Amino acid sequence: MKPLLAVLAVTLLAQGSGEGCQPLNCPYPEEDEGLNVFYSHYGEDPKDLDPAISYNSNEYEFLTQILEPPLEYHYLKRPYNLQALQPLTLTEVPSHRYYDKDGNLLLDDAPEERIAQAVYECRVKPGIRYQDHPCFARKSDGSPRYVPIEAETAGKVWSPEDFPEKGSRELVAADYVNGIRRLANPMIPCPIRETLAKYLVGMDEYTEALRKEVLAERARRKEAAGPAYNQVLDERSRPLKVDLAGPSFPGAQEVDRHTFRLVLKKKYPQILYWMAMPFLAPVPQEALDFYGQPLLTDRNITLHSFPVGTGPFYLQRFDRNRRIVLARNPNYHEDFYPTEGMPGDREAGLLDDAGKRLPFLDRIVYTLEKEAIPVWNKFLQGYYDASAIPADSFERAISLSPQGSPDVAGELKEKGIVLHRQTTTSISYMGFNMRDAVIGGLDEKHCKLRQAIDIALDTEEKIQIFANGRGITAQQPIPDGIFGYEEGEAAMNPHVFDWDAKTGKPRRKSLDEAKRLLEEAGYKDGIGPDGKQLILNFDSSWTRSEDQQLLNWHVGRLKLLGIHLEPRTTDYNRFQDKMHGGNFQMFPWGWNADYPDPENFLFLFYAPNARSGMDGENAANYDNPEFDQLFRKMENMENGPERMELIRKMRPVLQHDCPWVSTYYPVGYSLIHAWLKNVKPHLIANNTKKYERVDVGLRHRLRREWNRPDWTPVWIVGLA
Repeated sequence: MKPLLAVLAVTLLAQGSGEGCQPLNCPYPEEDEGLNVFYSHYGEDPKDLDPAISYNSNEYEFLTQILEPPLEYHYLKRPYNLQALQPLTLTEVPSHRYYDKDGNLLLDDAPEERIAQAVYECRVKPGIRYQDHPCFARKSDGSPRYVPIEAETAGKVWSPEDFPEKGSRELVAADYVNGIRRLANPMIPCPIRETLAKYLVGMDEYTEALRKEVLAERARRKEAAGPAYNQVLDERSRPLKVDLAGPSFPGAQEVDRHTFRLVLKKKYPQILYWMAMPFLAPVPQEALDFYGQPLLTDRNITLHSFPVGTGPFYLQRFDRNRRIVLARNPNYHEDFYPTEGMPGDREAGLLDDAGKRLPFLDRIVYTLEKEAIPVWNKFLQGYYDASAIPADSFERAISLSPQGSPDVAGELKEKGIVLHRQTTTSISYMGFNMRDAVIGGLDEKHCKLRQAIDIALDTEEKIQIFANGRGITAQQPIPDGIFGYEEGEAAMNPHVFDWDAKTGKPRRKSLDEAKRLLEEAGYKDGIGPDGKQLILNFDSSWTRSEDQQLLNWHVGRLKLLGIHLEPRTTDYNRFQDKMHGGNFQMFPWGWNADYPDPENFLFLFYAPNARSGMDGENAANYDNPEFDQLFRKMENMENGPERMELIRKMRPVLQHDCPWVSTYYPVGYSLIHAWLKNVKPHLIANNTKKYERVDVGLRHRLRREWNRPDWTPVWIVGLA
């Protein structure tokens, strides 16, 4: 036994000391060691990866690496504006042509009231090909290999990767038209349908025509099945389909194989921003035919989980509850790293790979992590390439220079870890369900109730306690860097703050003022007219252990007013279902800019964009005719004094009605290891992984250095 233990000790020591081996505690397979793999994590599994439906940042993290809309943002250039857009799959950024009601071509500076149509001609680059996918597989006679699919074949697969045969084809203009037409399909809960329908010619009529087709098909099935008809079971076994190519939709036209045309009812320069979002990504009809088969739907092999794209990566593995893997698309078209950027980019090494073929990464591996502490520990061990900073570790990780500038501290600095810091084009907020009988409504009493809650939920205190000061209290929904943002006394919310002339900054009103407003709202000391304590439900997806303190803080702050806050915590997908159903009173949420325009923030309050019933992004279901009228005037204007004046009129309406409270702009702190190259945070674009590169040799060496095993116990056992 003694010789055996000694041999075991020596063997283990040799196994952990070889230069070609990875550390014993490495969570990844050894065959990944020499590859350009980016390692990251996710906390909530993506609910939907269908480009017509997806509208959450945790979904865009994956979707934007796979799908390619017509345009993209230049990776290095700032500021974020129309001039930062560049062609992705198009030959050029399309320019507009304006026409009057008689079809006469107008000059670019024609008065808006004369413009009856705005036309954008979009030319697709020839030769771009889709990822290899079974939906493109063909039999010898040219017919689809897996449509219809045989039951025996379907019983052996759990993802598109399991199919023995795959194929590909060229991206064509019809794929973009098909994707845009799906946005109008009434069977698809598209969150931007109402927004685009205001501009694309014939979209409303097209949606209505499809709706009639759906109703007619349901009536035919019910008639055929008789009294025992079960709509839910019937539509699952034979999914309803509508002929997207049937009804007329002049707003999205296929001109020829590589050209499609967008026709708008009026001037709307922001359409170019939408053309850089996944909503306008191409959708091949082969994918819809393939995924529409019940034998695959029953196995959750659908477009909701497995998008089909032309991007630099494809979805290789989708294990929702464990790991998601994106792999390099071998069919990816020519795409190159930028050759120019902003001042300082070259000195920062951001142009070292100028002109090189993209992407650099072989794979992107995301591991499910429910808690922040394991993520942080694995980052420090080198097993995640980038990380946010947990609140509990902030003081250990960050130090301030004598000039007050933050930088990495201590052990992290010794490891060569780099800090990226920027005020985000995002906003975090607490919202109210404005349709709720208790907390909603636009009458003065309900507005004062919400204003009192806003005062009590001390945003400045919350930022200091739970975000280590990484946030700026917001007076308005438009963040800094977006047209319409203003500072100073004129922009201050007078219902929640007073202006402090000494400091030149807003000062939150006292708790006594909040109690006065609460009494005027009919809830003196939190007791309503019925003699009962006011109880408000607070729905969230704050399921992590560290979220409990944040929940307790909100409960404690409202308790100061005599209000009882009842937390109702669920996972993120269930939380979204509650929001869609309108089954909530208060909720926490946030918004990341899709495009750098005030419309992208103010449309969060536009009534037709209500989340409940309309599938829009107005999560508070706010509905004020005065605001809506101003929004309709402002939304499609170009930036200028007239647009700014309208925004100044909209701001006090929102401040008084108070559909949101405790709003702030997050300040992003992210850490990256020295081996991760070409990282320049982009606050609008999401398809940035194709630019990043890993110094594999440096990562391997530092991982081994930071994870050397302590063999003392093994030697002791061996000697014993």
